[in-house]
Amino acid sequence: MNAPTTFDDRARTYEIRTYGCQMNVHDSERLAGLLEDAGYARAAEGATPDVVVFNTCAVRENADNRLYGNLGHLRPVKEGHAGMQIAVGGCLAQKDRDTIVRRAPWVDVVFGTHNIGSLPVLLERARVRQEAQVEIKESLEAFPSTLPTRRESPYAAWVSISVGCNNTCTFCIVPSLRGKETDRRPGEILAEIEALVAEGVLEITLLGQNVNSYGAEFGDRGAFAGLLRACGEVKGLERVRFTSPHPRDFTDDVIAAMAETPNVMPSLHMPLQSGSDRVLKAMRRSYRQERYLGIIERVRAAIPEAAITTDIIVGFPGETDEDFEQTLHVVREARFSGAFTFQYSKRPGTPAATMDGQIPKEVVRERYDRLVALQEEISWAENKKQVGRTLEVLVAEGEGRKDERTHRMSGRAPDNRLVHFTAEETARPGDVVTVDVTYAAPHHLVADGPVRHVRRTPAGDAWERRVSEPSKAVSLGMPGIGRPEQAPTAPSCR
Repeated sequence: MNAPTTFDDRARTYEIRTYGCQMNVHDSERLAGLLEDAGYARAAEGATPDVVVFNTCAVRENADNRLYGNLGHLRPVKEGHAGMQIAVGGCLAQKDRDTIVRRAPWVDVVFGTHNIGSLPVLLERARVRQEAQVEIKESLEAFPSTLPTRRESPYAAWVSISVGCNNTCTFCIVPSLRGKETDRRPGEILAEIEALVAEGVLEITLLGQNVNSYGAEFGDRGAFAGLLRACGEVKGLERVRFTSPHPRDFTDDVIAAMAETPNVMPSLHMPLQSGSDRVLKAMRRSYRQERYLGIIERVRAAIPEAAITTDIIVGFPGETDEDFEQTLHVVREARFSGAFTFQYSKRPGTPAATMDGQIPKEVVRERYDRLVALQEEISWAENKKQVGRTLEVLVAEGEGRKDERTHRMSGRAPDNRLVHFTAEETARPGDVVTVDVTYAAPHHLVADGPVRHVRRTPAGDAWERRVSEPSKAVSLGMPGIGRPEQAPTAPSCR
């Protein structure tokens, strides 16, 4: 057996493994910032880190089994790496608390969604006391955006405008783990955006569990539309997106702000969950099919080029064949450019888990397959309409898994469609290229002709500065649109 690794005078290294929604991804950026502010360094790719942090999600089916499986794989690594520490945070930690240490006693730190800023102190306390530290707060200590942040992208950034959720959807455990909605003041948000733009960021995504209910805490129903318009006044900010809105709070002033603010992009993610009024009522979703389709119609009237995506749950308890047909009807009417589709599964602690009428898995799978097939057909048809168009694409890093083999680069169009284009050696991630679309697939576009123009940007300059830093070792998981390699079985945090 090899002798355990010992520490020298070098900085301790870390790796963060992230699961779940965009909120978790952004939280991981903060965890990285906290650790680096405390003197840790990001582990080189392939190296064994001194600290491994799991930022967990409680929404997916078997989330706990996945966590404990990964912790089990790390146990012998820790035994052979003296002083190595393991921390578990996020929604599953908030939910399971002491269970994690009981099932995996080699874990050093467990922390919740409300006190991510405590991680460096908890790690040091666990090291000194030689015992696990479990600290779960029941309410938010400080708004997370006040914490140091190690941004994953030099050209695009998340900006949290609120945390928590006031809804009571029967399938969702997130409100009990993230707490009631807490809103930031507009001035704080805009100051963060201006600081990001000064560093080179071209695109920001406003982030909230229910982003368009922003302002509820301080009694301003028009706050979200006002915030979108204020973003339009930030010099140098080229692209503004937001996720995820709730149909209940999606008002006409938001549609007008999207249409009238040039840097607010023509893309919208609007969770549907079900097309059946009866199922929506059982889900405690405070809208019905007619209202949902009315919003889609008004968005398309104001922003004809908008690409609209959604979330859909198949097999919610009590869902009949007729209920499912209503979902297919809405999909046909709305003509989404893409959808995150989920097979319902029980999540302990949610009202839906104890409802009568749980649907057999084989029925859920058959409906799921039909839904995916329909959405694939629609996505492809909608993407084919883009062939021949000239698009401005923000060049991205890591978006095209086959780029090296196909001699292409990748990025996002204004409507957030993924575009693979002919490699252009002068283009850097963060730059903007102008290309002509030559081919469409269900989940991406291809522009295989010559690049018309490359606009070098401050974001590209920022990327050049970033590549001189040590290699990345933070795994930040992001969901993809369409059929995943392994179908998820519960909804995202929306």
